[in-house]
Parts: sequence; C-alpha cells; structure tokens
Amino acid sequence: MRFATVLAFCFVLATGTAYAQSSTSVLFIGNSFTHAAGSPARFYRPDSVTDLNNDGIGGVPALFKAFAAQAGLDYDVYVETQPGSGLDFHIENRLGLIGRRPWDKVVMHGQSTLDFDKPGDPAKLIATSRQLSDVFLARNPAVQVYLMSTWSRADQTYRPDGAWAGKPIAAMALDVRAASDTAAANAPAIVSVIPVGEAWTRAMSTGVADPNPYDGIAFGQLDLWTYDHYHASVYGYYLEALVVFGSLTGIDPRSLGNHECAGFELGISRSQIDALQLVAFDQLASTGSVVAAPLTLSKPAALDRCVHGR
Repeated sequence: MRFATVLAFCFVLATGTAYAQSSTSVLFIGNSFTHAAGSPARFYRPDSVTDLNNDGIGGVPALFKAFAAQAGLDYDVYVETQPGSGLDFHIENRLGLIGRRPWDKVVMHGQSTLDFDKPGDPAKLIATSRQLSDVFLARNPAVQVYLMSTWSRADQTYRPDGAWAGKPIAAMALDVRAASDTAAANAPAIVSVIPVGEAWTRAMSTGVADPNPYDGIAFGQLDLWTYDHYHASVYGYYLEALVVFGSLTGIDPRSLGNHECAGFELGISRSQIDALQLVAFDQLASTGSVVAAPLTLSKPAALDRCVHGR
C-alpha cells in the first residue's frame, strides 16, 4: 500500500475525519533550516519526497508530507536546499531545477540573519523574494508562494559577538518577520508569510520551550535549538513543520492528534506533541490562518497501523 494511503487511513481511523483530496505540487526552497540540519529529521522518510538535488533529504518537507497524508491530502512534495545560503544562491545556481515546471505552491525562505554581510538588513531578502516569485508566477499565474519567517538564533542573541547581542530573544524573529512582510508586500505571487519564528517565541513565552540554552534547559521544557544553538532540534523542526502545514492547508494542527505518526517515529512524546501542536495552532489562529477543529484523541490502533501497516 502506498505511503500516503497508509497515513491517510491512519488519520481517518484515528479521528473519523477526512479532508477533500487535492493533487497539488509543493516545492520547498531553502537551506539547512529546511533540510533540518542537526537533527534526525534531516533524513526522515526521504523516499516520501523528491529531492531535486539527489541528496536524500527528507527534512521539514517530509514532515509536512506526513502531516498532509494523515489529513487525507495528496501533495507531491519537492525539495531544493543548499546549506548556508539565501535565495540569491538559488537564483544564481538552481533556476534550471526549480524553474523548469509550474508549481502550485512554493515555500521558501532566505538566510537566517537576512544578509551574511549586513545582518538585519532586509534589502537582499526583499529583492530576491521578488525575483524568485516572479519566476514561478511566469510559469503558473495561479501559483501561491509562501515566504517562511524563521526563528531567533540563540547564538546571535546571547553571545557577545552576535548581531542581536543584548536584545530579547524575540527580537531577531521579529526583525525577520518585518523583513518578510515587506518582501511579501512587494511580490504579487507571495500570498502569505509563515510565522515560524513567532511560533518559536510563543513556545518560549508560554513555558513550552526554554528561551536560553546557554544557561541549561529547565526541567519539563524543550530546547528548540540543537547543539550549536543555531539550527533547530527535532522539536524545533517539528514545530516548524506544523506551522507550515497549518499555513498551507488551513487545517488545525491539533487535529493530527498526539499519536501523530512522524512525531512518534522521531521519538517525541505524546505530551510534547500536544504542546507543540497547541503552540502552532495558537500562533496561526491569532491571525485567522486556521480555525479550531473538533478534536478527537488518536487511537493507539491507528498509530500501530502507521508503524506496521506499510
């Protein structure tokens, strides 16, 4: 049985809910923040997505694919990533890959500090977002491009040489969001900014995640960063994927339930899944991106099918 069919069946058994089928192509463009560097999510289910660079990446796109399949949605998911890059790299080096066909939806993001040479300067993101989205618009006038606003980096905030040193942990995410909003306003194909960085900040402000990994992780809280305090941990990427899922589908992330397959396979506990799904929902609901769905806890039998029924 096909992977998507199994996961969809898993979700229907768990909640009794199925959403309308949709054959939709989704392209993810980014860097290590998309391919999930520093965590086991990097190579999660790489056979469920198409890596245009043939690097065997699963990452956040594969998590999104798993969520969508469990919700009964049929997405063809593609990945094109390059570590340590902004959108300018993809324009200069990968247009032959990403511009060869029309896409229904595109999720993309720039470099985490906005500009390597001028941290915090939005000019490059604004210009390259417009350039790249215009390429997709020319191929498909109905394309929907989503610009992902990424998270505050602990290393850029708490280290004295960081570009956001001495500022609150929320500051970097807010600056990236402001730049993303400006970029979206200047690119007709960009339909929405995905608030991943703000979801991270919400997780910290509500006590789900620890805001400062340099002074230790408080008992019962998650570390959204991995060992370098720069990239995400498996929890951070899981939250990223939940916010992307809700943004693209309009579906309440909590409807996936705490027996959600990808979380289980990555070693995330049910209580942690609940907490991260709630953070994603609250962030998206705050701007009307999703509405609350009837919640039914997943059944263990559904999870067993997810694991053993392939």
